[in-house]
Amino acid sequence: MGIKELKGALMFVCNGEFWRMGVIWTISLLRSYFNLFLQTHFARKSKLYDRSPPSVSSASASIRKPLCIITGATSGLGAAVSYALAKEGYYIVLAGRSLDSLSKIVSEIQEQIDDAFVKAFQVDLSSYKSILSFKLSLQQWLLDSDLHCSIQLLINNAGILATSYRITAEQCDKMMSTNYIGPFCLTKLLLPLLEQSHIPSRVVNVTSFTHRSVSSMEVTGETISGQCFSKLSSYPFAHVYEYSKLCLLLFTYELHRQVGLVEKSHSVSVIAADPGVVKTNIMREIPSCLSCLAYYVLKLLGLLQSPEVGIDSILDAVHAPPETSGVYFFGGNGRTLRSSRLSYNSKLAKDLWDASSQIFLERQLASQDTT
Repeated sequence: MGIKELKGALMFVCNGEFWRMGVIWTISLLRSYFNLFLQTHFARKSKLYDRSPPSVSSASASIRKPLCIITGATSGLGAAVSYALAKEGYYIVLAGRSLDSLSKIVSEIQEQIDDAFVKAFQVDLSSYKSILSFKLSLQQWLLDSDLHCSIQLLINNAGILATSYRITAEQCDKMMSTNYIGPFCLTKLLLPLLEQSHIPSRVVNVTSFTHRSVSSMEVTGETISGQCFSKLSSYPFAHVYEYSKLCLLLFTYELHRQVGLVEKSHSVSVIAADPGVVKTNIMREIPSCLSCLAYYVLKLLGLLQSPEVGIDSILDAVHAPPETSGVYFFGGNGRTLRSSRLSYNSKLAKDLWDASSQIFLERQLASQDTT
């Protein structure tokens, strides 16, 4: 370890956000597993969801395979889920920022699975313009490929842990944009395609146990966009990350309620999945000596998982019966868990929905003005 790296690590250790990650997040994780233990062994009604095979519609010859869109698909959980679902017969649409990484994962899947159907699109979830471009390109590709203009599965997996404040072209915090605003806008734009599916469709939002660390929340345009963090002397990256994951969970439950109010011939279900602690590159901005130490301790505690194991809760959410919606999968083996008390605050979820929809509308209008 060089002097410069050691100095950076020492400065990082002196940051209160580091200790929040190390202590509060660990407590939240242990609490989740403790609640799972209590529910599994002592709860009177501990429901386990069996995995159902992917449905195939006979209503249209143009639907040959269920189509799944996965964001953040170039590494970690996204890549592992892409491979697993391609193996099960899904038509996989990979969405990621790096064209080189996308091309690499497409080649790897096709090399390992002879009959895999994979398509890749470049998209930056921190940019509404990029998300809209992806949606239009996706629709055109579906038409050109003679595929039914619908989606059967959307997995909002992309997420970052940024240790410094970065502003997007739309004047928002990059971590809030990537982890919450982007998935919200993407889901809103793709919802009509989900509703057009001839078989029950589903949205799976990949959230995190860190949402339990949030004790209170104020919903304003500035907090959702992350603009309020620019006024602080030090960027509260741990707070922002857990806040973004709580927003994604509140959005999951509110979308479940909103979809339930609209009678459709084919329903759209919405589910949250929490993989726990998985060894991915999400901590790449944290000094390597500290991230390696964290992974080592978590491995000793038996809490660290590989991406191939960590996707169990995501696959449980994907394959839960069609009528399953508005639940939180955690721990694998078809197990669900109650998320934090704050995440079930329906007024908070509705306020977040309204404020997020306003941001979505403003970006829609801005994109129309520039075209």
